Amino acid sequence: MASHSTPTKNTLPYVGFIRQSALIPILGFSGTTLWRRVKQGTFPKPIKLSANVTAWRAEEVRAWIEAQGSTQHAA
Repeated sequence: MASHSTPTKNTLPYVGFIRQSALIPILGFSGTTLWRRVKQGTFPKPIKLSANVTAWRAEEVRAWIEAQGSTQHAA
């Protein structure tokens, strides 16, 4: 479950998993918005690592962030 890179506050690791509490400051929107986007299919789905642990693949989140930048520049 450990990441290959060590994230610091408000940084996204290159590989590994990231929990919601660490993801929210990076994304800049609320947990409610995060889950709404997951449900709508406009944000990557998380992975259930255990009964009480849900996390996102850092690689998928990084790709989503990069795609947002591409989309904004195309408009």
